[in-house]
Amino acid sequence: MIGRVLETFCKGLRIVLGTLMACLAIPVGMQVISRYTGIIPTYLWTEELATFIFVWIVMIGSMVAVWEGTHFDVVITPDATRPLSILLQKGVVLVAIAIFALLFAWYGVEYAEVGFIQSSVMMRVNLLWIYISVPIAGAVWVVFASYRLAQAVSEYRTSGGAAS
Repeated sequence: MIGRVLETFCKGLRIVLGTLMACLAIPVGMQVISRYTGIIPTYLWTEELATFIFVWIVMIGSMVAVWEGTHFDVVITPDATRPLSILLQKGVVLVAIAIFALLFAWYGVEYAEVGFIQSSVMMRVNLLWIYISVPIAGAVWVVFASYRLAQAVSEYRTSGGAAS
């Protein structure tokens, strides 16, 4: 049940990610056109908007990558073949992700509070909209990594590894 909810949430993240990528094309396209053709004037807010969108793309992309198991994972040992070794390989990575995710979530709140008292220079947008991406990403990473760890333990138990 919870796996379906998290998968649906991740599908929503993928949709938001695709939408943001499409939106990023607008300010970047305006920058390129203004810089190289002179058809439209140079708008300074486009650079700021592109940066804001890019920050959210990175954070949402990292959330999706944690769900898919493609982020923060560097293979330094050969692939395990025994159930306990597989659990340990997955477990070490997922616990490390969860620890760093907790740090991002915890200290990200203070970071977001700093953003709350600031505004962007060109667009005059409250920077909380950008800074809040850090604790949100950390919280989602914790949930996703914890679920994947529980899944790995469940796979270990069903493979008969607990009996060996």
